[in-house]
Amino acid sequence: MQMQHPVPPSKHSCHTLIFISSGQHSMKLGHQEYITTDNEMIMVPAGQIFSLENVNNIHKGYICQFHPDILIRKYGSRELLNEFDFLKISGNPKISLPKEDIGSIVNILERLKKEYSETAFTDLNIVQSYLITLFYEMNKNAEKTKKGISAAAVITAKFKELIHDHVKSQHQVNYYSSLLNVTPNHLNKCVKTVTGKSAVKWIDENILLEAKYLLFQTTLSVGEIATRVGFEDQSYFSRFFKKAEGISPIRYRKMIDKS
Repeated sequence: MQMQHPVPPSKHSCHTLIFISSGQHSMKLGHQEYITTDNEMIMVPAGQIFSLENVNNIHKGYICQFHPDILIRKYGSRELLNEFDFLKISGNPKISLPKEDIGSIVNILERLKKEYSETAFTDLNIVQSYLITLFYEMNKNAEKTKKGISAAAVITAKFKELIHDHVKSQHQVNYYSSLLNVTPNHLNKCVKTVTGKSAVKWIDENILLEAKYLLFQTTLSVGEIATRVGFEDQSYFSRFFKKAEGISPIRYRKMIDKS
């Protein structure tokens, strides 16, 4: 694995798996930061905004990207994939591996690498079976969230998934509470208990994250970006952005261009 430069706020239509066998890096998934070091893995779910720093500290490892559709082919199903929390926006993306499991993980990754790089025709059925085997190996060490999870945690996880799907058009807590069949007050109480932040704060941070991604990765005007993240009034969007970041969207983009 060779990565020479930091990755600014980005997102892909593919899942991205990073396995660090030697070194360390800092990654933000959404607005939460993770430090990954020797013998640790991190999964970036498809559609999740991420940024990556300290890439020069990665000495050895693997990056594996795959489209979600490959997992629901001949040997898979959506029900099967529900077993793997690390593929979900609301799941725990980081996995630490004990030494006795590293050989199995590396062997599967090498087989995937060989299938892609050394064969004239890539057999997607083989790729899918390797990936599912890899996920079960990872699942042995993944932080389990299903057993004994509180009702508040269940609601919060569903809320995070809904934000990911709808935040570009829906900014009101009552929209999400109605989808979850709870009152806005109950939703806010659950989210606050589990995360320490209000539901409104989660919504605002995700709007801001999407706006930063668009400022980084596109040439859209500020007005177009405002529309993309659900603001009809550009000036209101600019005030929202400046209140959160301390600078205007235009100045933020100029600062990025200089970096």
